[in-house]
Amino acid sequence: MDLNQLFSNKRTGVQYKSAGKKDDSRSEYQRDFDRVIFLTAFRRLQNKTQVFPLPDSLLVHNRLTHSLEVASVGRSLGNEIGKFIAEKYAFALRPEIQELYRHSLYDVISTACLCHDIGNPAFGHSGEDAIASYFCRNESWLKSKFTEEEWQDFTNFEGNANAIRVLTQKQNGKSEGGAMLTYSTLASIAKYPCESAAKDKKIIYRKKFGFFQKEKAVFQDIAYQTSMTLVLDQPLVYLRHPFVWLVETADDICYNIIDLEDAHRLGFIDSKICEDLFCQIISEMQGEDKWTRVSRKLVQIEDKNDRISFLRAVSINALIRRAEEIYINNFEKILSGAQEKSIFGQMKSECKAIQTIEDFSVENIYNHRSVVEIENAGYNVMYELLDHFVQPILKTEDQRRDFDKKAVKLIPRQFLYENGSDYEKVLGIVDFVSGMTDNYATALYRKIKGIDIGMKG
Repeated sequence: MDLNQLFSNKRTGVQYKSAGKKDDSRSEYQRDFDRVIFLTAFRRLQNKTQVFPLPDSLLVHNRLTHSLEVASVGRSLGNEIGKFIAEKYAFALRPEIQELYRHSLYDVISTACLCHDIGNPAFGHSGEDAIASYFCRNESWLKSKFTEEEWQDFTNFEGNANAIRVLTQKQNGKSEGGAMLTYSTLASIAKYPCESAAKDKKIIYRKKFGFFQKEKAVFQDIAYQTSMTLVLDQPLVYLRHPFVWLVETADDICYNIIDLEDAHRLGFIDSKICEDLFCQIISEMQGEDKWTRVSRKLVQIEDKNDRISFLRAVSINALIRRAEEIYINNFEKILSGAQEKSIFGQMKSECKAIQTIEDFSVENIYNHRSVVEIENAGYNVMYELLDHFVQPILKTEDQRRDFDKKAVKLIPRQFLYENGSDYEKVLGIVDFVSGMTDNYATALYRKIKGIDIGMKG
């Protein structure tokens, strides 16, 4: 893999590599960051569940605050790794590319972190499950309408693949190229650079899939322009782009650590237990000398939440430093595709505290009653919304009864592909439903089910 070819400032919807506007002081990759910040799909993340039900008070994280924090961690990782590559491989890099590693890699990584969850539907992973399950449970009448590859897209619905679609697709009546981000940014969010038919849980870059059939050609161009290594033609599989590992690591660090802090703020776990888990990470990752300095600071803090916030910050910093070391030590394996374990997975194998936190979180956080309740409710809401719209959209105008026509009228124009194939029509419905916020999905569900009737002032 040629280090000079990993960056590409080509954008979706543009037929040439942009040289940037002369009157714009920002780099191409800074422009990416700014574009994502102002995307409607990005703003919607503020009303999408991360783990815990969204409360009236601002106690816990939603997908927006999570993405912002992941971007912060990703920027730190990108900054250090960029300097490492620019210095160690200076002999092999063209001068302008060396400058990109030194001054732009952190923008690419932070932007990819910002939009890594942009394709996730409402209600967390239960929303994904609901979409996939809808098709599995209706196979008898639905499957024959699609090719095998298209069917696999629906029955394995995946937020990662949907992110590529959200960021690149031309919606009905809208401009070409979607968000028009650079190919480097798009390549950096492709954790699973393969089509749905290539899923293989035993292989890290094929555990899930990274693009729908509709975006296959776009992804092939992204892969070509950013020097991603082709593994298989049929089904289509690439090795991960080296930048992906940093985005994945930033996400892993944040949700493993911050979910624990959220659980403490909601009173799900005791302060002493939470403190002990964070302290264990700090002492294991950075040694007793560091822990001694941290403990001196800790005795000065009385507020329980402030103590946890302090320990969370130190823990994240310790994990960032170790992640950088692991990435650097394994960089050649990452480039060649020989790396078989995630960076965070490698940290987990050497730090007992991380595994302890993961086990504790599964038992006491992710299976907490309030979390399970929202997952059950979310599953039913998403399933019923799909059921309400998929059947009418697959009927011709002549076949539609009055109630079918009324259902179609509720679908915004940008999601209607009436002249497309059945795959494109249904994909439009999936776009509509998966893009909804928790609040909007719940409100629409209540209205079409007759739970809320009438106009409200």
